Amino acid sequence: MRLSFSQRSVRVVAGMACAGALAIGIVGQATPGFAASLHGPSGAHRGYLALGDSVTFGYREPNTTPAPNYLDASTFASYAEDVGAALGLQVANPSCPGETSLSLTTPGVQSNGCENSPGGGPGYRSAYPLHVHYKGTQLQYALSYLKSHPNTRLVSLMIGANDAFLCQETTADHCASELPSVLAQIKANVALILSSIRHRAHFVHQIVIVNYYSLDYANATDNAGSVALNGAMDSAAKPYHVQIADGYGAFQAAALQSGGNSCTAGLLTQLNGGGCGVHPSVAGQAVLALAVEKVVGK
Repeated sequence: MRLSFSQRSVRVVAGMACAGALAIGIVGQATPGFAASLHGPSGAHRGYLALGDSVTFGYREPNTTPAPNYLDASTFASYAEDVGAALGLQVANPSCPGETSLSLTTPGVQSNGCENSPGGGPGYRSAYPLHVHYKGTQLQYALSYLKSHPNTRLVSLMIGANDAFLCQETTADHCASELPSVLAQIKANVALILSSIRHRAHFVHQIVIVNYYSLDYANATDNAGSVALNGAMDSAAKPYHVQIADGYGAFQAAALQSGGNSCTAGLLTQLNGGGCGVHPSVAGQAVLALAVEKVVGK
């Protein structure tokens, strides 16, 4: 997702919110100490709760091959499913395409295509199933899930890009002057999410913030947008004993031999007719998964 806050990115992301490179041959390795704790004396399987937006959902644009089947959520997989498979964790993934940090926490507010759409139409969740069915907000689901699944050992959060995209679509200057307040909103909402998980659900195990990538590391504007968004998330996370999965750096390293272009490197969805979408390809999701696995257990 292009975080340059440009008019071009508004058009791209608005389309994706409403609605094939080969995977790299790398399998993440669990940290030994963490792997040993996956199964307790009772043999109970340990869980992983993955919160987020379209990236965490595994969304693909309509004009990709094979054509996505939005009626079957099981046909979409993201870094969360990769991490679960690598670490032997049972995944609960309530993420929603178009979710903002505010709509994740607060019922009835405007999202960027999850619960509702900026133009007033229905959102993705109204038309198509998510990976798990629930009523209310993602945060409400998360708190209920953690209280009823005490064997959960990992929570990840990747949220905030749609706050900026929504601002672009609904302000006269396309968020040029509102950006500082949007970043402050993301920081406040991420803090609320993490505080709720720690203090309301009493979750004492590992939380990982997953950083966003840049579409083109040769583009300073793209990079600045991603860095600003990641900075808002990361600064909010500091009081809550949270690890940071460096998705930004992982994509950058993977795109290095392609001049920093995430599309050319095969890290983004390949669109029919040429070019790339804004979501990770299978290879891109694997790169994000490795970034998460790298910090698990630390």
